[in-house]
Amino acid sequence: MRQGTGDIREVVARLDAATRSLDPPFAAVDMTTVEANAADLVRRASGLPIRVASKSVRCRAVLQRVLGPELSGRDGFRGLMTFSLREAIWLVRQGADDVLMGYPTVDRVALAEYAADSRLVERITLMLDDPAQLDVVRSVGGAAVVPRVCLDVDASLRIGRLHLGARRSPVRTPEQAADLARQVVARGGSVAGVMTYEAQIAGLPDSNPAVVLVKKASAREIGGRRRAVVAAVRDVVGDLAIVNSGGSGSIEVSVEGSDVTEVTAGSGLFVPALFDDYRSFAPRPALLFATSVVRRPAAGIATVFGGGYVASGAAGKSRLPVPAWPQRLRLLGAEGAGEVQTPVAGSAAEDLSVGDRVWFRHAKAGEVCERFTHLHLVEADGSVTAAPTYRGEGMCFG
Repeated sequence: MRQGTGDIREVVARLDAATRSLDPPFAAVDMTTVEANAADLVRRASGLPIRVASKSVRCRAVLQRVLGPELSGRDGFRGLMTFSLREAIWLVRQGADDVLMGYPTVDRVALAEYAADSRLVERITLMLDDPAQLDVVRSVGGAAVVPRVCLDVDASLRIGRLHLGARRSPVRTPEQAADLARQVVARGGSVAGVMTYEAQIAGLPDSNPAVVLVKKASAREIGGRRRAVVAAVRDVVGDLAIVNSGGSGSIEVSVEGSDVTEVTAGSGLFVPALFDDYRSFAPRPALLFATSVVRRPAAGIATVFGGGYVASGAAGKSRLPVPAWPQRLRLLGAEGAGEVQTPVAGSAAEDLSVGDRVWFRHAKAGEVCERFTHLHLVEADGSVTAAPTYRGEGMCFG
């Protein structure tokens, strides 16, 4: 379900009016839309708490708006999922009390800081899928530290030799998960949970009927396998505090699992361009960036400054930023989005003059924050707050 013309016009109108005094390039967030998106995520979660994926936000002020000033949780949101241990430590220092690492870490400097502070050990749950990862933790922290860990279980769909989903964990079966849990306990760790991230559901737009069918088949497969995995791990370690699943694009699927205790979402707050083809919810873009027309190289073409903020993933058109306003603009196939300039064409380009603004949407959510020191948060009353991004706070986590 694509963003309606009227909706994006209203968002851009608010952002444009509130930021008139700013010189592009800059990024701005319509907080009215963020709040609407947050409420919709809570609705879709059907009562399960939502853990916020920090990599999809990368701005502490926005995280605090969703989770509260202490980053502890409110209004259906509870806890953070981080992508870096240094980031997790930093957020705990800001008040966060429930941080789940989304990925394993072998950062020995960060692990030494973690191991030396009992508050960090208590508040941060490490992710692992291999005993070797825990061995690194133990080699740094010593026997006195009992790390709290979550087991990352592969949630991809396999049909013969076909692998649909992210290449994450080597742990897939209940037997493998139970064996890993036993090895964690034997090495002095504490198993707190299990995570399954269904990238082939959460991160795959409903672009055609075949994709929809594959996503349904995948949901059935991981639903049954996750129940068996959780039961097998519980047989080894007892109750689990965390059974985490999903992403912004798959919340409805994840909450159907009776064993799931929480879902993760982050991109659904900003709604980047990759979310435009989802059918499970109505995308409402909240984060856009503006840049200025600097020249007119030919009839029907306007060139803006910068704009080459390309998203991660398999290189291709889907990873490029999308011209959002004025409408009826497109990137040139021969140039795409450039390091220092980006030409745009289309019927709307005829009306653009040097100095005019063009608004873009990033393909993904938080990554664009690595290109700006601040997000300009625009409130319903038109007031603007320049909130530092991770980059603006001098934080670079890789």
